[in-house]
Amino acid sequence: MNDKKRESNNKDLIAALRNCGAIQIGDFTLSSGKKSNYYIDIKKASTEPSTLKLIGKKAAELIKSMKVDSVGGVELGGVPIATAVSLESGLPMILIRKTSKGYGTGEMLIGQLGKGNKVVMLEDVTTSGGSVKNAVSNIRDEGGNIDTVITVVDREEGAKENLKSIGIELVPLIKASDLV
Repeated sequence: MNDKKRESNNKDLIAALRNCGAIQIGDFTLSSGKKSNYYIDIKKASTEPSTLKLIGKKAAELIKSMKVDSVGGVELGGVPIATAVSLESGLPMILIRKTSKGYGTGEMLIGQLGKGNKVVMLEDVTTSGGSVKNAVSNIRDEGGNIDTVITVVDREEGAKENLKSIGIELVPLIKASDLV
């Protein structure tokens, strides 16, 4: 989808993100360590039911054209998005922990992942793509097949290129340049 068409198709999502206060201007340090004069807080959007439902609907529409067995989300930001997409699409969900717990089963993945199952990862915001790369590695290590990550917002700061280097296509619902 070209940039103009994507932006046009997502004007309602852009408005919803603005209305719920997910876009903030100021001085911020991102999880990547980079400094930024704006912050996109999709976790805030995820706590607003109508905005989360809209995100789930938009991502599920993209997934319809893919042959997918399940959707995945990395704790914390990707979990509500993956949940919304799972509910909207009817696909099972896999939760990916950032680190193994020292108790219980200690598993990095929660949910059923069969060998060769195709997973689409959902992410809230991508900057460099570092946390997604780790999750992709975990899915592949467990025998899953993944080649696509859908992010609500791509900050356009290298995630697309970094993920491409490991065979992953980054598909943003919105790019930062659509918002700021």
